[in-house]
Amino acid sequence: MKHMLMKILTLFFITYSSAQEIGIKGNVQDESGFPIPGANVLVKNTTKGTTTDFDGHFILDGVEIGSTISISYIGYVTQEMIISDNSELTIQLKEDLAQLDEVVVIGYGAQKKKDVTGAVAIVDSKTIEDLKPVDAAQALQGTSAGVAVSAPSGSPGGGFNILIRGVSSNGDNGPLVIIDGYKGDLNTINPSDIETFSILKDAQAAIYGIEGANGVVLVTTKSGKKNAALKLSYNGFTGVQQTTRKLPYLNATEYALLLNESHAVNGEPLPYPDVSGLGVGINWQDEVFRTSPIMNHNLSASGGGDKSTYYVGASYIEQQGIVAPEKSNFRRANVKIKLGFDIGKKLQFTTSANYFNSNRKSIGENALGTPLFNALNYAPTYAIDQEDTTGFLGNEVINPLSQLANTYNAYTGNAIEGTFQLVYKPIEGLSFTSRIGIRSYNDKGKTFNPIVEYGSGKVFNNPRSTVNQSRNTNNSYTWETFGNYKKTFGENHNTEFTLGTSVIREWGDGLSGTGYDVPNNSWDFADISLADGLNETKNAGSFLYDSRLSSYFGRIQYDYKGKYLISGMVRRDGSSDFAPDNRIDYFSSVTAGWKISDEAFLEDSKTINFLKLRGSYGTLGNNVGADLYRSLLNGEATYVLDGSITNGRAGGRIPNPDATWETAKKFDVGLDLNMFDNKLTIVADYFIEDRADLLIENFPVSGILGGFAPGAGLPTVNAGTTRNTGIELAVGYKSQISENASFGINYNVTKIDGEVLEVRDNIPSRGGNFSVGQPPISILEPGKPVGYFLGYKTNGIFQNEAEVLNSAQAGTAAPGDIRFVDMNNDGEITDADRTYLGKPQADYIMGLNLSFNYKNWDFSTYMYAELNKETVRNYERDQTNVNRLKLYLNRWTGEGTSNTVPRVTNGATTNRLFSDFFVEDSSFLRIQNVQLGYSLAPDVIEKLGMHKFRIYALVNNPFTFTKYNGYDPAATNGAAIGGGIDYGFYPVARQFIIGLNLSI
Repeated sequence: MKHMLMKILTLFFITYSSAQEIGIKGNVQDESGFPIPGANVLVKNTTKGTTTDFDGHFILDGVEIGSTISISYIGYVTQEMIISDNSELTIQLKEDLAQLDEVVVIGYGAQKKKDVTGAVAIVDSKTIEDLKPVDAAQALQGTSAGVAVSAPSGSPGGGFNILIRGVSSNGDNGPLVIIDGYKGDLNTINPSDIETFSILKDAQAAIYGIEGANGVVLVTTKSGKKNAALKLSYNGFTGVQQTTRKLPYLNATEYALLLNESHAVNGEPLPYPDVSGLGVGINWQDEVFRTSPIMNHNLSASGGGDKSTYYVGASYIEQQGIVAPEKSNFRRANVKIKLGFDIGKKLQFTTSANYFNSNRKSIGENALGTPLFNALNYAPTYAIDQEDTTGFLGNEVINPLSQLANTYNAYTGNAIEGTFQLVYKPIEGLSFTSRIGIRSYNDKGKTFNPIVEYGSGKVFNNPRSTVNQSRNTNNSYTWETFGNYKKTFGENHNTEFTLGTSVIREWGDGLSGTGYDVPNNSWDFADISLADGLNETKNAGSFLYDSRLSSYFGRIQYDYKGKYLISGMVRRDGSSDFAPDNRIDYFSSVTAGWKISDEAFLEDSKTINFLKLRGSYGTLGNNVGADLYRSLLNGEATYVLDGSITNGRAGGRIPNPDATWETAKKFDVGLDLNMFDNKLTIVADYFIEDRADLLIENFPVSGILGGFAPGAGLPTVNAGTTRNTGIELAVGYKSQISENASFGINYNVTKIDGEVLEVRDNIPSRGGNFSVGQPPISILEPGKPVGYFLGYKTNGIFQNEAEVLNSAQAGTAAPGDIRFVDMNNDGEITDADRTYLGKPQADYIMGLNLSFNYKNWDFSTYMYAELNKETVRNYERDQTNVNRLKLYLNRWTGEGTSNTVPRVTNGATTNRLFSDFFVEDSSFLRIQNVQLGYSLAPDVIEKLGMHKFRIYALVNNPFTFTKYNGYDPAATNGAAIGGGIDYGFYPVARQFIIGLNLSI
């Protein structure tokens, strides 16, 4: 009886102990003590779990004594611990090179990072969280070697240009963007929904064939995790914005004195005989720029069970412009859903959907006659509400505030996009994937031009009100089916085979129309249905397109003993954009790698943890044209029918049935190195890309073909070759300084040299405008970079009449004028003397990230730089009485006074001819982001029932260091021929933000 009682008591004690629930907390670190955010902490055989916060801390309630917790993170060995009490845990995970960064998406599959043989860059959600981008493309700026991101405008919703390894084409150089398997755009997704970017930079992108030549950006969005408890997260911020710069322009007194001088030199009466009471006058930049708000809210829920996962996210951002916020603003709302289900043991189903809605108002920018252009050129002597009614400032410069007041437009876009995917695994190592990605985007826009009179002869005068409305629909689907088979032969021969097919269709249509005589001359009545005026010319337009791509692809990957790697891939593409005889082509590549650190002579090294040599070569395509082989009836024609003149239609652009896509031949050799317990990482690449068969628009042909008729155009012809060579280097280092402090640094630099090797018949392609009435200044020509600037080289200022008489400009110049270099020494200055003056593409692209953690505090900063590039200053109007930059205070006023800035005069001179006087070094270093955060301690979070509570303050774009005189040295319209010409770019805003990261 005694023994029986003891057994019952023992059993009761064990049962009670097992059932006792406690709360546990701890910190997850790597081997060097560096915190691991986002690590999974799961109670085995349950759905109870959590993830670590930014500092590696976690709290988990309701854990039974005696249960086992599992701690895991990608790239580290999973560790298990038995819970015996509620002592605070410190868990150090060991890096596992067999798993390191194992989820690297490479197109139709994934590889362990250590096995990747191509040039692939990764940007994770941590970087996105640090940068707080409005547009997802911003997260790539300065964070990946070889990737340059620029903004054509700082206006809200303005978008971004992405270049991977420079400009190779005279047309589109933007990369292919694949989001969860479908072809999409980065500006339609919420950055907070992104898990990782994988950027394919070399021939590994050949698996995407005709669309991969400019590189591929693969986006993986966030999803839930199996056997994970519900996690609710909120990330939000609010702040204010202001311009990063105001240009140094003359005040009222300086302006009047300069005008008096220019009129006096020309023997004209002084416009301002008495300047004593003018003072500083109106600074029109102060009047158009405003301090404006920005806010962003993101809410998500994620988790999963034994056979399912879920992620739901919603976001809303509102950004007002720093110029006329009521006329320049942007709002975007996103809803994201991603679900996964196991349908039995062999079949998995995944679906995702993203809804996007945007509303935008904008002002005219980066062109002659825009509000910012007028703010720079309008006279500071005028009153706020004063118009130039006499035309004193010329016919193109008006009061910028009046122009903004008469600007009315609205744009709304809606998109639904997503995927449905099935993965079937009939046997071990074999999987079949079939997925369809769909995207439907619809937008509508409206612009109202009221009746307005700005002054005598102004080109902006509008005697009749109009309203223009448009509606567009753009659709696409991507249907892909492919199989992957992994098999090891013997013990050392590892293989993987991929075979599949892809079908892409993009189609859409649009309709636009103009109504005349809007009731009450009011935006409130601006609708075509109410505008009942008539017009003699056509007031409606439309478009229709339908493009299809059918493809087959295959890839073989092999490695011996996991250290000698090789892969080959091929893709057959057929595109409806070209004539039937030119629609099909094959693209292929081979990549190889050698993991030197796995060799016997390095496997025991305490210094080198990982060393891999890799290389790749292949061909890819770039499709930048549509319907090039056939002519459309969009030309203008006038016919005589029944004795009457009748307006009709004629053939438009001359067709080219021989047109085909551009072809890129890419070579890359690279090195991946980890040292000192993986604290130091180095990635280096050398690359060469030859781009052949450039599609050059408006290529000269015989005039007999009718290319110069109204509404017609010259054909687009494959007629050029370019070469880009470069070096990339990315270096990262992280260290645990003490128990409470750690830091990390990441630096990348890319050196790119670009050159045009050939243009058919040596006929240069031109583009880009400067001032009014001058020839194009941006050129595609052999021996020079794509889109370089062509103009006159200068050699100072003529100081006296003798210098003028002894020059090639005798008879056309006077003392104080710019001296041009006679490049061909023929004794005169002609078009033949125009020469290379610079280029808009940078030779060097750099990014630097610094981070530091101390106890509950975290600090980070991101920097971005572009060096050795030029921008054309073209925001000064060539009119005698407009305002000017302060650099004219250093003008020539007599012999010896200046050798850099010409005289001022109302007379005709050659000083406004395009020369290097208007080309400026636009190299810059920008501090993109400075952020300071504080997270509550784990014991405090536990009492609040949370997983994470972090507040932070940050400044975006606090400083830009540059010699450039314009608003933004990084801005460009993105054109290969015509980029880098500054008409008055809308500057990128400086943002002061406070925010909150919260999860429960």
